[in-house]
Amino acid sequence: MAKLYLVPTPVGNMEDITLRALKVLREADLILAEDTRTSSHLLSHYDIHTPMLSHHKFNEHQTVEQFARRIEAGENVALITDAGTPGISDPGFLLVRECVTLGIEVECLPGATALIPAVVVSGLPNDRFFFEGFLPQKKGRQTRLKALAQLPVTFVLYESPYRIVKTLQQLSECCGPERRASVSREISKKFEETCRGTLSELIIHFTQNEPRGEFVICVAGREEE
Repeated sequence: MAKLYLVPTPVGNMEDITLRALKVLREADLILAEDTRTSSHLLSHYDIHTPMLSHHKFNEHQTVEQFARRIEAGENVALITDAGTPGISDPGFLLVRECVTLGIEVECLPGATALIPAVVVSGLPNDRFFFEGFLPQKKGRQTRLKALAQLPVTFVLYESPYRIVKTLQQLSECCGPERRASVSREISKKFEETCRGTLSELIIHFTQNEPRGEFVICVAGREEE
């Protein structure tokens, strides 16, 4: 029976992909990619010539049923995103839900994600943590920040270089400037870096040093009174 494969792809270093993932991508009938231009570099690097179509947040509502029906009809489909594991702050959930509804088998391969390395190297408690992903850019942003500030466990955010300083400033306002935090960027790439300190110290660092790359912010949970 055909199935949907969720295949993690490298978040930085091209070598961070499993042999099993490469096998699935080679043998699939179709690869669905968040951005075919980005994914073509990965496929070319590993000499993979499987047909590829776009499946991203701007068209997934219109295409999810079509692709699910193709799997139901017998095609093995692999879903990849620009980097990391599909469905984690990336397209994937809608297609998985449709396949589950239709009784189609879904298999997720283990592999790269920016979340776990950032939490592990943060130096903050990670026996339990809360993953928020990207904050709302406008509506509901302050509400989410205030709610996160009350959590008793480490929480994790994704952020772009264009909003990292603003987000750290807002976190400082909601959590207090002395709350411990960690900021990781360019995970698994040549210029990978993790900065640790209080929110006020991190604001100074990224104000003085131009933010570059994709960021993962880990913030310590609120200490009990």
